[in-house]
Amino acid sequence: MKVLGIMGSPRRQSNTEILLDKALEGAAGAGAEVEKVLVSRLKITPCMEIYACLKDGNCSIKDDMDPLYRKLLEADHVILASPIFFYSITAQAKAVVDRCQALWVRRHVLKTGGDDRRERRGAFISVGATRGEKLFDGAVLTVKYFFDAIGVKYAGDLLVRGIDNKGQIEEQTGALEDAFRLGQELITGAGERR
Repeated sequence: MKVLGIMGSPRRQSNTEILLDKALEGAAGAGAEVEKVLVSRLKITPCMEIYACLKDGNCSIKDDMDPLYRKLLEADHVILASPIFFYSITAQAKAVVDRCQALWVRRHVLKTGGDDRRERRGAFISVGATRGEKLFDGAVLTVKYFFDAIGVKYAGDLLVRGIDNKGQIEEQTGALEDAFRLGQELITGAGERR
């Protein structure tokens, strides 16, 4: 069983990455093979709305998304982690989401997304500095549609408000424990959001 962690924060050792690492540790502890992709280290061109993907489900832009497409499709479960930037996911994470239009076309337009009988689940981890009531609303909606595009069911999330300073999340032992448990539950299916 493979779990792919997508780290959307441009800052290394960020609060988001700390939580993602804990979740991947929990998944590994439950028997999964885990991999973390640092989106900020990849060269991913934003979607150019060329619509070449309508022809065969493949994006005509050739860059670091090509190997990431394979990883997204091969993974049994996916965790997307992104801090909140202006009430949304980061530009780096959004570029990945937007480029998955090609996978959406395969599944929903061309109907060539395959007959994947695996129950693929995904989780979202996010950290925001403010405490606004709707802080995560836009990001959660984006991630749900991203997971739909890649054939993954939104199974849960860990959304933490009021965290801004680098490493501040380490003072929140409850959040670290929740991240570890989220990784475990992604493998076991326990605690799944309906």
